[in-house]
Amino acid sequence: MLALRAMSADDEPVLSLLRSGNAREAAAALIRAEGPAVLRYLRAVLRDEDLANDAFSLFAEWSWSAIESYRGESTVRTWSFGIAVNAARRVRDEAWHKHKERLKTGDASRLAEEVRTSSPRELERQADRLAELRQELSAEDQNLLVLRLDQRLTWDEVAAILAEAGQSASPAGLRKRFERLKERIARLARTRGLLRR
Repeated sequence: MLALRAMSADDEPVLSLLRSGNAREAAAALIRAEGPAVLRYLRAVLRDEDLANDAFSLFAEWSWSAIESYRGESTVRTWSFGIAVNAARRVRDEAWHKHKERLKTGDASRLAEEVRTSSPRELERQADRLAELRQELSAEDQNLLVLRLDQRLTWDEVAAILAEAGQSASPAGLRKRFERLKERIARLARTRGLLRR
């Protein structure tokens, strides 16, 4: 195992458990610490409670099984959101819907259920008309909005999360894409009378 060092003070509980060889407890600590934010993210990007729950279960299972491969090249939070982005992508996949693959009940699934049921429900979603605008965006654009606005991540964090999920993007490129996206949303909102011209 590599000598893991914390990139953030929030990483230390998970890394300490990993250093001591306790991967199960490290995974549990990660899911408990990052799970509520990941669940909010999944609910925001998937906008369907069942899909969000399926994606969250995948996040928990994948985190549980992959924790020993964590190398400390990014913060624990960034690594977690990379897994969450891939879980969201997986549940959107047509094959997932056709086969309705069910996860085996195990420690990670039970822990995912614990976090899901103990997390307070997200405050009322945005106004219906604004949510409709968001639904018209591509999955990638919705993902960018949620990571940047809803999760309040920095551009460096968003770029690192997307890199963890297998997508390459620079912070500067993401900022430009975000600016174009804001202009597009503003145009749509104006044409629908949500904004003054």
